[in-house]
Amino acid sequence: MALHFELVTPERLVRSDEVYMVTVPGTEGDFAVLEGHAPLMATIRDGNVLVQMTPNAAPETIAVRGGLAEVNARGLTLLAEHAD
Repeated sequence: MALHFELVTPERLVRSDEVYMVTVPGTEGDFAVLEGHAPLMATIRDGNVLVQMTPNAAPETIAVRGGLAEVNARGLTLLAEHAD
């Protein structure tokens, strides 16, 4: 099973992939999202999003500044103010 992950900024779609797990820098603390995660909306703080393509893969790091995270039946969408 895979998690559908999208990272979007006001300028562009940064990433759209099927991944294993994403760790998000939430304002209330970091949280990890896997396929089947309960629906959730959270604000994100400046920090690093960690994307794991497979269970044993080293995570890829994407720096983000602010925004929102939404988990629903379709997957995880991050609406970031800025992403590097």
